Amino acid sequence: MSGLLTIRTSNSIRTVIDKLIPGFEHKSGYKIELILDTARHSLARILAGERADVVLLLSPAIETLAEKKIVDAHSCQWLARSNIGIGVLKGATHPDILTVEAFKNTLLNAHSICHTEHGPSGSYFPTVLKILDIVDTVRPKCVTRPGGYIGGLVASGEAQLAFQQICELLAVPGIEVVGPIPAALQVNYDSKGAVFQNTPHREAGEAFLRYLRLQEHAPLFQQAGFTQLENTD
Repeated sequence: MSGLLTIRTSNSIRTVIDKLIPGFEHKSGYKIELILDTARHSLARILAGERADVVLLLSPAIETLAEKKIVDAHSCQWLARSNIGIGVLKGATHPDILTVEAFKNTLLNAHSICHTEHGPSGSYFPTVLKILDIVDTVRPKCVTRPGGYIGGLVASGEAQLAFQQICELLAVPGIEVVGPIPAALQVNYDSKGAVFQNTPHREAGEAFLRYLRLQEHAPLFQQAGFTQLENTD
């Protein structure tokens, strides 16, 4: 096999994909081109007609694409699970987020909290504030961006706390992950991969998905803030 394999994905899983691409390129002879965007925009652009060879997104998005026969349903593979955490400036005191009450008090006491607007974790943050009944107090302290690694705002001093998937927080130099948010508020984000219908590189696309799921890569997923998932269907 040889050629160019295009992969559509979002920033969240890029941290581990970047580490695995060189090995696949060496093994397969293919070069990988990543087409990156926010998860929401990636799905919207595909639904509007943009294509690639392979797509890596959250499970609901992949299932939508399979239902619409944009990707081959038989090619769908589970990849990894991530969840939400809190990031602070490297060397800063880690606030208490172990319990719901402690987490609530940390948000109330923080001078600023940053989150994305379009990312899955960022768009969930307003729901967390509603559950905790602290919308009016905390919302004015929020610093937002449409997407991307929001921890950069903590690294630059523009915010005190970052709320995002742990895998994305770990990708930002200059910050530290305090830990996951409490289980009662937590959301798991499970990603899948699939091959587009009518791709001329179906065999290579399926090989790429199998390569990502090799058990030997589990430590890389863990280091990047993920848990590698097994196929159960």
